[in-house]
Amino acid sequence: MEPVDYAPATGVLSSIWLLVAIPLVSAAILLLLGKRADKWGHWLGVLAVASSFVLGLIFFIKLGGLSAEHRSAQLSLFDFIDVGTFKVDFGLLFDPLSGVFVLLITGVGSLIHLYAVGYMEHDPGRRRFFAYFNLFVAAMLLLVLGNNYVMLYFGWEGVGVASYLLISFWYTRPSAATAGKKAFLMNRVGDAGLAIGVFLMFSTVGSTQYDKVFSGVTSMSATTVLVIGLLLLLGAAGKSGQFPLQAWLPDAMEGPTPVSALIHAATMVTAGVYLIARSNPIFTANETLQLVVVSVGALTLLIGCIIGAAKDDIKRVLAWSTVSQIGYMFLGVGLGGAAYALAIVHLLAHGFFKANMFLGAGSVMHGMHDQVDIRRFGALAKPMRITWITFATGWLAIIGIPPLSGFFSKEPIIAAAFERETTWQAWTFGLAALIGAGLTAFYMTRLFVLTFHGPARWTEENKHPHESPAIMTIPLILLAIGSVAAGWVMSTSVPDWLTPVFGEEQAEVTGVLSHTVITILSLVVTVLGAGLAWAMFRRGTALEPEPAGIVVTAARRNLYTDAFNEAVFERPGIYLTRALVYLDNKGIDGLVNGLAAGVGGGSGRLRRLQTGFVRSYALSMLTGAMLVVGAFLAIQLGWLA
Repeated sequence: MEPVDYAPATGVLSSIWLLVAIPLVSAAILLLLGKRADKWGHWLGVLAVASSFVLGLIFFIKLGGLSAEHRSAQLSLFDFIDVGTFKVDFGLLFDPLSGVFVLLITGVGSLIHLYAVGYMEHDPGRRRFFAYFNLFVAAMLLLVLGNNYVMLYFGWEGVGVASYLLISFWYTRPSAATAGKKAFLMNRVGDAGLAIGVFLMFSTVGSTQYDKVFSGVTSMSATTVLVIGLLLLLGAAGKSGQFPLQAWLPDAMEGPTPVSALIHAATMVTAGVYLIARSNPIFTANETLQLVVVSVGALTLLIGCIIGAAKDDIKRVLAWSTVSQIGYMFLGVGLGGAAYALAIVHLLAHGFFKANMFLGAGSVMHGMHDQVDIRRFGALAKPMRITWITFATGWLAIIGIPPLSGFFSKEPIIAAAFERETTWQAWTFGLAALIGAGLTAFYMTRLFVLTFHGPARWTEENKHPHESPAIMTIPLILLAIGSVAAGWVMSTSVPDWLTPVFGEEQAEVTGVLSHTVITILSLVVTVLGAGLAWAMFRRGTALEPEPAGIVVTAARRNLYTDAFNEAVFERPGIYLTRALVYLDNKGIDGLVNGLAAGVGGGSGRLRRLQTGFVRSYALSMLTGAMLVVGAFLAIQLGWLA
């Protein structure tokens, strides 16, 4: 199917700019009013995002009333850049792809904002927190609504700044300040790739508008398409925490729990998936590029599973789970064809069950005085009944137990991996996805069992756990409902809805295994992984790390990825910086300062000749005149010839 022409926004759709403007204005109000907004600022933050959700729903319904070939609305607000031949509109695009992202960002984001009202109740910086929260949502909405790559990049950088402010929100803690800087710097690596990719697009096509870039793909050389795609992939890997730029994502847990839920479930980490999905004509045009994306996704999903199985911090287990699940989404978008829509379905389902579990983790921490070590939990099912039930729905959803959402979103991606036309690729990526399903069941069951079941291992200050207030449990209940039903609903409707973006679904490909066999295998490895974890941890676990084998030790140390980054990038960077500082101080500054000192010293010595006595000046003039006369005589006599 040919790419749909982006129709101008008319009627109610001409107001799509309000989606970005409302949370942005709210953030400005909360920051500019300062302490005067402390008493009500958090409610303004909730109202702003909820208003954007209501508007997004109205626009979504309006868009659904249009025919598939006209299902888009493009709005140009003003000229953003107009320099020579480089012209960029500040324009927005509301189409089936951006529409589902708007609903995810604002819908799940509204519930997280509401939850944060209770979670941050006693924090003196709550008003500032909600200002950053609104800024984050506004930037993310601009990212998915921009109608060109410059607007996408503008929102992309806004998300990066807002995430830095939120991750390091408790900046007085050294760990939080370090985590914020780590996230910011690692994202800059990916952002540089995205920026260069946009430059290359303009130099090749002469535009950064989506429709013009995509129509110009056919005229690009295969090498140009590959290079642009790899640069976009680098940017996507940075934002979505994919190999080799995944190390920042678990450290982002140093921020307040609502930040973890917003970043990991509904917004920032999904930006990379959106970028590749939006750029599908570029990635589809080059098989090598698709293979690289699939490889990154498969490798990352296994890395996330292995490391997640060795962590004892409840939020870090969920963080590595996010790394793994985003890997499944990269696997989907890399497979191309119908798998693009499958990846978006999993992204949407993941938004529900991962937000559910992150907020559930925050509820557990709230009831256990900020304890995060799952070895110190256990037996919380009874005192925290609502949190237990809602967390259980997220656990069953993410491991893929039918009929919960994860089964309908993840299992089709596993099946698509087994349908690669090349046999070795089908077995390699299919088995990677299948093994990932078993490992996911293992480490998520370990997390669930050690947190809510087995003997109580509470410390003295945590011996009276309690359920969270209603303002925190209501969002949990709503997200739990989504964790149960979202997968089936979206798997039956979203692929058709996204047809104008990804094209008609291709004919079914026969894989190395039938779909029925893959479904059975997925359920078997899931049950085996969950059963093994239940058997190993139902009676609790050691309260201190025990000596372990090579694999577990490596997993506890993040498979040595941090050590690698430190050895290869951080230390050489520090030494290079020190060398450049030394060169600057002793070389460049030394030359400049030495020249200045020479001029100053010379002028000081010359100044001594200025005595103020007439006889000295007369003697100087006489000496000079004699030297000149002597020189002329020497020339006349041929002495200087």
